[in-house]
Amino acid sequence: MDKAARLIRMAEDELTEYSTEARKIEKLRRKFSFAVPYPEQVTVRSQVEAAMPQNFLAKLVEENRQTVALPFWGIGGLGLLLGISWKQPFDLIATGVGFYVAFQIQKWGWELEAKRLVLKTLDEIEASVQADRAEAKVE
Repeated sequence: MDKAARLIRMAEDELTEYSTEARKIEKLRRKFSFAVPYPEQVTVRSQVEAAMPQNFLAKLVEENRQTVALPFWGIGGLGLLLGISWKQPFDLIATGVGFYVAFQIQKWGWELEAKRLVLKTLDEIEASVQADRAEAKVE
């Protein structure tokens, strides 16, 4: 696993905890500093940023993954209900497709959110290092 993927997995683990974004960034700063040396963080950041899609759909899914996936959960549930109650096996296909698409949208949104958290954390590390260097020059 390359370093960018490792940082993304760390961010995904941090997303599972209920806390503010600032707290998540603060916890990730320590982890990132151990995982990737500071000089390499610039290249890792550029890799993660290059992997982030910039289209409208990606931004929508990143910000509102549950809202985007909701109609597909509904299609899956309705297909399940109609397939069982009317004994129509073709409606069960809609269940499988709807649930699969909804799950994939949720998963994609989760990964996009983790990548965004990695970028924010690396930016925060860069800002703190620049502030420390400026403070050292003043003294």
